[in-house]
Amino acid sequence: MDTFLEFASGSLFRLSFAIMAMGLLRILVLDIWAAIEAYKRAGDKNVPWNQAFRKTIAWLFPVSKVLNSRPAYSLLSIFFHIGLIIIPIFLYAHVQLWKGGIGFGWFTLPKLWADYLTLGTIIFGLALFIGRIVNRASLYISRKQDFLWPLLLIIPFITGYLCANLNLMPKYYDVFMLMHILSGDLIFILMPFTKIAHCVIMPLSQFILALAWRFPPNTDEPICATLNKKGTPV
Repeated sequence: MDTFLEFASGSLFRLSFAIMAMGLLRILVLDIWAAIEAYKRAGDKNVPWNQAFRKTIAWLFPVSKVLNSRPAYSLLSIFFHIGLIIIPIFLYAHVQLWKGGIGFGWFTLPKLWADYLTLGTIIFGLALFIGRIVNRASLYISRKQDFLWPLLLIIPFITGYLCANLNLMPKYYDVFMLMHILSGDLIFILMPFTKIAHCVIMPLSQFILALAWRFPPNTDEPICATLNKKGTPV
């Protein structure tokens, strides 16, 4: 078991992290490059930067979405994402691992806060999974990965919480810790190839759209003809 733990937390972790980092960077670079190329071909070079900035802020802090569209589900999703980001980055054990690998660390959460946030993330993830099953609209538009992702994402939280807070026998501790590490490695590997890649794209999505969605020159008349609006002021 020690050999498996060492492999999962060593070579496999470094490989999975490299796949995630390079995959997300590739997606980001390709999207920005395509947006710039589309902007170069566009006839209208007037980009609404202020509007793109406001939409980005509205996405990062979706107050109106919470109040106006499925507030309970939206709040669950927001709190779930907060836990997904904060716990892996600021958990004491994780920071110590990074410190041992790169030589420096950063601020860590007090254990009580980390435990509460971990339990909250688990509960919110399960609630999102149940919400997608019972809601007909979500059930209709969701893909299989939309149901599996919340369950996969909470596995490291469940196993990590058990290892940190229960007095487990060594053999059970090793099993849960192996599950904890392997599930994290799997999440890293899958991120660039699934919808979770939006974590790197969405903060810049409005600026990319503002650059990319520009009509090439001399396309206004064909578009109006296609829409049967030729001769109509637009």
